[in-house]
Amino acid sequence: MGRLVYAPIASLDGYVADDAGRFDWAAPDEEVHGFVNDLVRPLGTQLYGRRTYEVLQAWETMGQDPSDHPIERDFAEIWRSSDKVVFSRSLSSVPTARTRLEHTFDAAAVRQLKASRDADLSIGGPQLAGQAIRAGLVDEIHLLLAPVLVGGGTAALPEGVRADLELVSQRRFASGFVHLHYTARRPGQER
Repeated sequence: MGRLVYAPIASLDGYVADDAGRFDWAAPDEEVHGFVNDLVRPLGTQLYGRRTYEVLQAWETMGQDPSDHPIERDFAEIWRSSDKVVFSRSLSSVPTARTRLEHTFDAAAVRQLKASRDADLSIGGPQLAGQAIRAGLVDEIHLLLAPVLVGGGTAALPEGVRADLELVSQRRFASGFVHLHYTARRPGQER
């Protein structure tokens, strides 16, 4: 059975985008980008909300030129080789390969998808991840915190949700980014 992993890059105050919708402050440097590549490489199916998918679909064609940075080429290959499910009420089609469209989030279907996979799955997009966290589907959270306060915007984690987590590891990067890896503790699990 695959685990569902959520790995947002967020500001120190917990936002994936600021009030103007910008996230340029979250651009990872070479060290952080390489770490992200290694984090997502073993993940199989990627579940995306519409906005996250629309940003990331550029990797379908990016990173193919030999002059592109090796870390970008690596991420592009990871993107293209993974299966993707996009959850959107407004999209009528998805132009990228290995991608299917679902119009509604169905927790039971995601639970079944997890059960049917050997590899872990990722979930991207704070609203979609929030639905999965509320449904108790997210098994791991990898927060990559950027050394910036943006003061408001789109929260990385949902409001009004209680979840007990266990810190598994942490890492500091030279750029000031910090990685915090948590696993969800389920009822009846030993500490």
